[in-house]
Amino acid sequence: MTVSDKGAAGERRDDSGELLEERLRQAGIDVAGRRVVPDERERIAAALVELCDEEGVDLVITNGGTGLGPRDVTPEATAEVIDRPAPGFVEAIRGRTLEITPRAMLSRAVSGIRGRTLVINFPGSPRACDEAFAVIAPALEHALEILSGKGGECGRR
Repeated sequence: MTVSDKGAAGERRDDSGELLEERLRQAGIDVAGRRVVPDERERIAAALVELCDEEGVDLVITNGGTGLGPRDVTPEATAEVIDRPAPGFVEAIRGRTLEITPRAMLSRAVSGIRGRTLVINFPGSPRACDEAFAVIAPALEHALEILSGKGGECGRR
């Protein structure tokens, strides 16, 4: 789900959404669809609830609206609708991407669980989305298995 005023108004291509869809498919994860919503807390929260509760998707990756700008409210909207935090995803993204750019510390992204859906906030730029996806990709399949009840123990043998 892309969070962008210009994208929602049809004034900007959804390059980040396209890139993330491609990365998910490459990782063997089915993509139910994409949507673009404006930087409005209520609209973001409503879209997340719809995706998690009504459409029952396993994973929602948002991109955009995680910075310090006055309209960057994706973390607040996400925090409002998740049942339980799962901070390891965004902590890992920030930690690894700080090695690439000091701007990673400007991210206010959150991640968590609503029902059986994992929600992870990503940055808005395609390059940053690509870097963030590379960080979480190794753990994503197992996380989704555990959430769905299909996965086993997390410990290694």
